[in-house]
Amino acid sequence: MSIVAPSGDCAENRISTITATGLPARHVLAVALGNAIEFYDFVAYAFFAAQIGRAFFPSDSPTTSLLASLATFGAGFLTRPLGALVLGRLGDRIGRKPAMLASFILIGVGVVGLPLIPPYASIGILAPILAVGFRLVQGFALGGEVGPSTAFLMEAAPPLRRGLYISLQAMSADAAVMVAGLVGIGLASTLDAAQLDRWGWRVALLAGGVIIPVGLVLRRTLGETLQPPRGVKPTLRSYGRIAAAGLALLAAATTTNYLLNYMTTYAGSTLGMPAKIAFGATAIVGSCGVVCDPLGGWLSDRFGRKPVMIIPWLCLAVAVFPCFALLERERTGLALYVACGILASASTLSTSTSLVAITESLPHRVRSGALAIIYALSISIFGGSTQFLVTWLTRLTGSALAPAWYMIGGVIVGLIALCLMPESAPIKVGIEGCRDE
Repeated sequence: MSIVAPSGDCAENRISTITATGLPARHVLAVALGNAIEFYDFVAYAFFAAQIGRAFFPSDSPTTSLLASLATFGAGFLTRPLGALVLGRLGDRIGRKPAMLASFILIGVGVVGLPLIPPYASIGILAPILAVGFRLVQGFALGGEVGPSTAFLMEAAPPLRRGLYISLQAMSADAAVMVAGLVGIGLASTLDAAQLDRWGWRVALLAGGVIIPVGLVLRRTLGETLQPPRGVKPTLRSYGRIAAAGLALLAAATTTNYLLNYMTTYAGSTLGMPAKIAFGATAIVGSCGVVCDPLGGWLSDRFGRKPVMIIPWLCLAVAVFPCFALLERERTGLALYVACGILASASTLSTSTSLVAITESLPHRVRSGALAIIYALSISIFGGSTQFLVTWLTRLTGSALAPAWYMIGGVIVGLIALCLMPESAPIKVGIEGCRDE
């Protein structure tokens, strides 16, 4: 298959063609695996944050140990902007493929390394130091993953199917969330608390490393979509408004998504539900994403990006407090799954489309680096702090509704950002209607 990649720049769109109707499935899988591993690892860590805390940060206070574990998880977000700056810009300079290969290798180091660390009881202070070190390496790699991989998908996709193609990356992440939920349910159902503390959480995290070799082999078969430079190099001024609106939009989406993925910890630590019921929350969230991510991408290709972002988020804003109030009152598995299903469906319909809109609005020659930096900053500032802050706020206020207030704040920011984003779907603006870069 020969691909001459389309891009978000109109000058490029007018001369670009695609000589095939789409990418082979193995190429889409190769690109999406990086995002899948990120979210599998994230959810598995969130599931077993208490066990990881007891292994590396023993304390007389269970809450203190949990907070230390969540803070260590958040440490990985500190190096994401650096990874975005280095690997994301690498994707604009030498190609999307080499940047994706480099990030995937480093992701493997971080994913496999942490669960192999001996506990604090065996190696003392070296255990938390190594844990933080592996999180920093993984954060660097993940910071540079999203920009090149999303740019590749957009540039290799037929113009009228960009939303669907990029949404498949989001779908892979939610599929990983669903798998992580099922793994958590299986381990919680077959192992007792002592076994989960000793080695059960390590099995869950190591399972994510199984697909590292597969991903590397598949990524080596990819083509290259970075095109030779043409015309004037874009300046910050030419895409600064898009970058600012995109940062706010992804910050809101990140806050909402990470709160949804936190529901297992919330159900167990705050609502006191059994582990095997709490783990089911993430399986529900992941299942909704697997269905709604591609649906949102497909709808955005047909009706435009903005309607598919705005309408679901308005529904989410209306549903947040009733869902959390139901959870606080009932505290049952059924209430948990219903609330997660409603919130996750509304959120994921919009989130994958947000990434599409930002990606295709950025100029080709800075797309990988700019998207990587925007995504990394939003994830680092808001994603990395969400679980810690929600846990702290819940403890400070004593209210089980603290996550609802946090989520509604994110939704409001997202809706404001959407008003500042231009419509970028080709079916709405047309190839000839775009502004030249």
